[in-house]
Amino acid sequence: MRLLIAAVGLVLCGAVVLAATLSPTPIDQGYAGAIERVLSVLHRNGVPGWFGYRWVEFTANIAMFVPLGFFLALVFPTRFLWLALPLVPAFSFVLETLQFFVLPARFASINDVVANTIGGWLGVAVAASTVAAVHLRDRRVLRRWREQNVIGVREPVS
Repeated sequence: MRLLIAAVGLVLCGAVVLAATLSPTPIDQGYAGAIERVLSVLHRNGVPGWFGYRWVEFTANIAMFVPLGFFLALVFPTRFLWLALPLVPAFSFVLETLQFFVLPARFASINDVVANTIGGWLGVAVAASTVAAVHLRDRRVLRRWREQNVIGVREPVS
């Protein structure tokens, strides 16, 4: 069941990431005014002035890759979960390279690769923590079951 959920989640997240990164025009095109208004409200309410459009974009790239890294890690068996770590920056690099060579209206950036990698690795870390917690819980449940079922049971006499 874990593999099915992970595969479906990975396909859905992958489709969203591909749509967002490989659309012919930037995803934020036409929204600059709205983004500036939101930032203005945030700044009036305590968000530091240095947090501008570039940080919004950087943070959005991180957020977009967290679920991708999470589901990518869950697709692998537990002992190979680490394979997701090099795949995240490789995937991001391929996307940015495609933007650079194929999509003239898009802006390829090493900052996007860094942000995407941070987000993907955060997702991998959450997946690894979740898997570890589930394994720990399973070991406790099995130990408790064994203890409850061994007490009062006599060894056969030979």
